Amino acid sequence: MVPERIEREILIEAPREVVWSVITEPEHVGRWFSDSAAIDLRPGGELTLTWDEHGPVYWRVERIDPPRFVSFHWLRGGQGPGDPELNSTLVEFSLAEEGQGTRLRMVESGFGGLAGSEEEKAQDAEEHRRGWELELDELRDYVSVHVRGSGQP
Repeated sequence: MVPERIEREILIEAPREVVWSVITEPEHVGRWFSDSAAIDLRPGGELTLTWDEHGPVYWRVERIDPPRFVSFHWLRGGQGPGDPELNSTLVEFSLAEEGQGTRLRMVESGFGGLAGSEEEKAQDAEEHRRGWELELDELRDYVSVHVRGSGQP
C-alpha cells in the first residue's frame, strides 16, 4: 500500500531563525543533507542537491513564508527544474518556536501520484521515510555541533 504522506517532527535546540538558515541556505544544506546545494529561494526557484555518489537531484520551490514555512516539489525520474509536467512529491517544512528551541515538522506527500507501479511507489515512500529519519537527525546534530553557540548560522 502506498502511503499518501510521510510526517516527522523534531525539536531542535536553536532559535527559529537559525534553523531557517540551516534548511534554506546552500552552505548549510550542502553539509547536513547533500554534498553540495544551489538554492534560488523564491516561488518557482530551483534547488539542486548534489551527492558525489548519486549526482544531482532537482527540487522546485513552491511556497515560502520566512522563517515559518517553505515547501518544495521533489522532482523524480530524471526531471529537471524546467519540465512543465511534474512527477514529484511535495516536501513541506514548518518551523514553530517552542521554548528556547524550534519544532521542525516535515511532511512529504504525493507518493500515490508518482509515475510507476504501486510497488515502486511504496518502495519509494519507504526509502524516503527511512531517509527523513536519518536526515533530520543529521540536521539536529549539525545545528548542535556547527551552529548552536556560535551566534551565527
